[in-house]
Amino acid sequence: MPQQFAKDFLRKLPKVLLHDHLDGGLRPQTVIELARDIHYKELPTIDAGELQRWFFRGASRGSLPLFLEGFKHTCGVMQTVESLERVAYETMEDMFNDGIIYFETRFCPALHTQHGLHWEEVLNAVLRGLEKGKKEFGIEYGVIVCALRNQKISLEMAELAVDFRERGVVGFDLAGEEGGFPPKDHIDAFHFIQRMNFNITIHAGEAFGKESIWQAIQWCGAHRIGHATRLIEDITVADGTIIKMGTLAQYVLDKRIPLELCLSSNVHTGAVNSLEHHPYSIFKLGNFRITLNTDDRLMSNINLTSEFQLAVDTFNVTLEDFEKITINSMKSAFIPYQKRIDIIYKVIKPRYKNAREELTRQQKDIH
Repeated sequence: MPQQFAKDFLRKLPKVLLHDHLDGGLRPQTVIELARDIHYKELPTIDAGELQRWFFRGASRGSLPLFLEGFKHTCGVMQTVESLERVAYETMEDMFNDGIIYFETRFCPALHTQHGLHWEEVLNAVLRGLEKGKKEFGIEYGVIVCALRNQKISLEMAELAVDFRERGVVGFDLAGEEGGFPPKDHIDAFHFIQRMNFNITIHAGEAFGKESIWQAIQWCGAHRIGHATRLIEDITVADGTIIKMGTLAQYVLDKRIPLELCLSSNVHTGAVNSLEHHPYSIFKLGNFRITLNTDDRLMSNINLTSEFQLAVDTFNVTLEDFEKITINSMKSAFIPYQKRIDIIYKVIKPRYKNAREELTRQQKDIH
């Protein structure tokens, strides 16, 4: 019989979040207030509830380009030092309230220069907000600098990421529309990151096929893959059993390359046509290193607690599964090894031990 969990039980579980976009997770009310402050007039509504529904309707049309349209407004209001600092701080508070103990937030600084800020000022503002939140809420964070596939400044973004590696930036990413913009077009940026002994994650296999994943790993040296749903194209499955793996899937499995899965988002962008068809269960069956993530909390109207609940409802995920996923995520984080080990053994394992004991008590009370 599948395990059942109370919402508050799932919320209190210690969680690690590796794939979350800073400009995809704003509070609706914050969007409205920031728009007012900078006289941004393009919001479709100034009612917070209706704005939330507007973002969700726009994002859940089964298309990545359509999904990305909402970022015009979130990036549109994140153009001042004050707004960037506020969004970063509120992100920390939201993570704390969601049971997150470590997370990595990602964004492209080049999207926040419409009012004259320089990339360095953008990053500094975000890091100030995150640091303020860390002091107040006690959770750890890392920043991933994104380059965009349709821009020609990926090398500059890579250099920026490395410049800030001692100040909270932990890695480099390539994001945006996949079709027509292959990862290898940005090879110079990735070679620079590799030469600097830095960390790489790449959006791949979301809106384009397994070839995008292959390029991300073999051309660009990705240490993790964002989404990776189309890796299923390299796995032969019959009656719920893996019959054969292609060389790419086998390589990803053997090298323990983490997959940053985002259940709701993958449905909303059309990466999969339904939750039931999400390759999560096949990846789990094959013992791939899977992690669960939110992607864009505002657009999909979710948090990691609700994604955990979705995993329970759709795939019968157990408490033991969640512990393994959380440890997988922490192992895969872009922070130094000793920090990862400390969080696993001093925070994750003890708190999951407590959670198992609490679940046992709850089940005894029921019976």
